[in-house]
Amino acid sequence: MSGIAAALSQRCAELDRRLLAAVRGIHILGTVAWPASLEQRMIADYAQARYSLPEVDYRRPDLAEARAELAAVEQAADGDDPLCTYLRRTAESWRIAAGMLEAVGSSGVTAPSITLYGRPGDPIPGSDRSNLDAARYFVELSDELGADLPGREAGAQIPAASLRDELATALDAFFGPGTIAVTIDPELTAKAAAGATRIRLRGGTCFSEYDRHQLLAHEAFVHSLTALNGRAQPLLGSLARTSPRVTATQEGLAVFAELMSGAIDIARLKRISLRILAIDLALNGADFVEVYRFFHERGQGVADSFRSAQRVFRGVPVSGGSAFAKDNVYLSGLLTVHTFFRWAFRARRMDLLRYLFAGKLALADVLSLEPCFLDGTLAPPRWLPPWMQQTQGLAGKLAFSVFVNGIRMGRVEPETLSASV
Repeated sequence: MSGIAAALSQRCAELDRRLLAAVRGIHILGTVAWPASLEQRMIADYAQARYSLPEVDYRRPDLAEARAELAAVEQAADGDDPLCTYLRRTAESWRIAAGMLEAVGSSGVTAPSITLYGRPGDPIPGSDRSNLDAARYFVELSDELGADLPGREAGAQIPAASLRDELATALDAFFGPGTIAVTIDPELTAKAAAGATRIRLRGGTCFSEYDRHQLLAHEAFVHSLTALNGRAQPLLGSLARTSPRVTATQEGLAVFAELMSGAIDIARLKRISLRILAIDLALNGADFVEVYRFFHERGQGVADSFRSAQRVFRGVPVSGGSAFAKDNVYLSGLLTVHTFFRWAFRARRMDLLRYLFAGKLALADVLSLEPCFLDGTLAPPRWLPPWMQQTQGLAGKLAFSVFVNGIRMGRVEPETLSASV
């Protein structure tokens, strides 16, 4: 490494440390979360058809110092070098998130959340369709196939404690004993959440076999795995933490992992699609009760409908016209990541797909930081998900999808199919 390159790396490493220190007090989901006691009380009321708008008190953080430091990191990370570009974009996204959290409880959360996570009507890359179009398609397809959301809930018979033990055994075998702990959190809104060294399960909840497979594929073998690989990076410690700007790629990659692992079903696609439709409803004026009824009328039980509506209104007024847009990223991210995998396969760039697991990266980072992987500035991933290690099977799936996507379904008639077999 030349003296100039070494000096640049040292400067970027220092800026990265400053960035991590600045964001230490920024906790997006923790700041917008609702108390579990409120959730339980209102679910009981809604089960008795006693509907009222939730009253949520948020604690607004003072993040002025963090925002100022992040702005300074942005300014210092000038130039076109890939490392500087990564740091500048990452600092900017955290600064936007900090401003969003300082507005928690008001409609001021909506615009920055859309900046960070997108809007339901955003176009799908490489298509003239939008995320909203995709969401409607999967909901309609699910209904045609008779996907039974209440049936999925009824099949949840694995207690949280039993699932904790099962996951711990599987994770010890894959990552090594004690690398990732599995705990139960009664305050958790989502069914599960993953960090580098801990996966939390929601207490007082039973899980299904599908949930177990999904948690391994989604939480453990993507979210925890990329965090652990990020921690092993010699230069950029921020690659171990999900910055707002990489959320769409990380969640899209996690759902794509479900798809590749056979851990997703049409009901799951319906769930994440309904959330996008619900965000659109809220942005167009629907209040919390109306969004709750939207979920309930489409097959979700009382508790799931309440929690789904809650996700849409985290951190914003529940009276309508505002939304927390994070759930937009699951389907939009899946579609974009799927397209990226197909592109990389067609371009014979499987190396780029492996880089995607080297830390918490956006798709754009994989391309721009390629020179840093090639010269050893960034380390390749230590761990890859099981389905990424089975390269022949992955190549078969991608090759098939690349080819069949060239078939124009508008030209297909049942008679032509039956005549060819």
